[in-house]
Amino acid sequence: MPRIAPLIPDALSGEQRKVYDAIASGPRNGVRGPLAVWLHRPQLASCAQELGRYCRYDSSVPPRLSELVILLLGRHWLAEYEWAAHKPFALEAGLAADVIDAIRDGIEPRFIHRDEALVYAFVRGLHADRCISEALYAALVAELGAGAVVDLVGIAGYYTLISMTIKVFEVPPPAGVSPELPTTF
Repeated sequence: MPRIAPLIPDALSGEQRKVYDAIASGPRNGVRGPLAVWLHRPQLASCAQELGRYCRYDSSVPPRLSELVILLLGRHWLAEYEWAAHKPFALEAGLAADVIDAIRDGIEPRFIHRDEALVYAFVRGLHADRCISEALYAALVAELGAGAVVDLVGIAGYYTLISMTIKVFEVPPPAGVSPELPTTF
């Protein structure tokens, strides 16, 4: 049970309703998980969902790589909702099942694609070392372009916010989805 009660759509304030409708009518097709939590603060929900829409649907990072970032952050935070929500998207985007399984199991994947290995090193470096080496930065820019590196930072930041929201408010995985991640770090 989440720590904060879900809002009842028929009982939303005018400001909450406006944000709710904007989210529900967009590509997400509903208001669930952390977005539902943020709706308790509609201005936060509005700003965050706009950033999320950009990061998820409009960034220069290919979906296969952005889903890799999302799964890495879901695993890092043990954010089961995020993992469950994005694993199917990652598979659909072309991320290999064995890569996903290795991430879930806390094992460094064996990457076939250089761009995936670089993005993995990027996310892991940000969390382990809190910096990115010159060599990794240069390799990322050469492989993806400087703009995509900016977008990678945005995606990582947004999905850290998502994961933190999931953890603080104990947002459970979607109904009918069995947990896959370990329960402790």
